[in-house]
Formats: sequence, structure tokens, C-alpha cells
Amino acid sequence: MSDEEEPKRRWTGKPITGGGERQMATRVKNKKVKESSRNWLQRQLNDPYVAKARAEGYRARAAYKLIELDAQFHFLKRGQRVVDLGAAPGGWAQVAVKRGALKVVGVDLLQIEPMPGATFFQMDLLAPETPGVLMDALGGQPDLVLSDMAANTTGHARTDQIRTGALAEAAAEFAIAHCAPGGAFVTKAFQGGLDAELLARLKQSFTTVKHAKPPASRAESSEVYLVAMGRKG
Repeated sequence: MSDEEEPKRRWTGKPITGGGERQMATRVKNKKVKESSRNWLQRQLNDPYVAKARAEGYRARAAYKLIELDAQFHFLKRGQRVVDLGAAPGGWAQVAVKRGALKVVGVDLLQIEPMPGATFFQMDLLAPETPGVLMDALGGQPDLVLSDMAANTTGHARTDQIRTGALAEAAAEFAIAHCAPGGAFVTKAFQGGLDAELLARLKQSFTTVKHAKPPASRAESSEVYLVAMGRKG
């Protein structure tokens, strides 16, 4: 699950700026709404990526994070087998399908609305049977492993980084174990969240490992993305 959901419960070459028109900020004044929920809702109402996602039919603004990362690193290719870890609500899977993926298989603790061109499972990535289910559904090794997983926030920044870092590490372990030669791995990883030993393993397993913060990632967020490419055979 991405981090664009309400706290209680996730370019076309350039960052989106609203087309140069002055935007009128919308404020949420309902006092019955919790402060964290009100802040989240206010951000959503004033976010041009949210509006663009609605206009272009994407399930979440997070789709543009993947689009922007691909514009920089070029890891999305036609005919790929793709695994999307923490796929809800399906924005990253949508991008992969639109880019011509041969097969997209996603998993999340939350139920995901069906999508043509993708197969979703409501399972726990950390359950021992999950990797086998995903690999069977994929019908071969993944050329690309994606993860935009984030733990539910606690309000304590360091705790949230550690918890989301643990999910990124689980995704990395999956990618190291299953990614096809030449394949790529993309994951959310809060600054300072990935274990140094695991990062070293990724560098041993992939030709290049880089960090990036796409424009669609909110400036106030400490999230960054790790992009590992060229899985060694």
C-alpha cells in the first residue's frame, strides 16, 4: 500500500506546476475532522498531481512518481514481466500495463479493484507462501520488481522510517531472489532507512544502484526511491 491514503488507514518530462495559472488554495475547516486527516485532505485538494491523476484516469498520484523515475532511468519496457509489491490502489500497475508489460502481478494486504492486464492478490508479502504464489502467477522471472510500500504512519518520524525501511528490505530480498538477469528493482526507501548490509548486497547483485527523489514526491516527505538496474546473472 502506498502512503497516499488518509493517515488513519498512499511528466511528461517536467514537474507538474498547474499550467502556469494561479491556483486558489482550498482550506478544510470542518472541526470534527482530526487534524492529521484535515491536513491530508487539504494537501489532496490543493495537489496538481491529484487533479492530473483524476483527469488521466490513474488510480493514485503515485503513478507520476513511477513515470518520472522511468523518465530518468528508463527501466520500463514493453514485454516485461512485472511484480508490484504493495500494489494498492494500483497506480504503478496501471503505468506498467500502459507501457506494454507482458504480465503484471501485484500483491497487497488491501483488496485491489480488478484491472485489465494485471492480476492482484490480497496477501501478506511477508507470509512464506506469497513469493511462490506471485511467481506462479507471473509464469517466469520478473524483469522488473516495483515497491511503493509504506507502513501506516505513527507520527514519530524515525519509527515510520524504520517500519517502511523494513518493507523496502523485504522487497529487496524478493528482488535479489527472483529478478531475471538484466532486470531492475525500484523501491521506496526513506532517507537512512535501508540497512547498509542489504544495500551492499544490492550493489553486488545489480550493475547500478542509485537514489532519486522524483518531483511528484512531496517536498516535505523524507521518502526517496532506490533504483537498482542490470541484475547480474
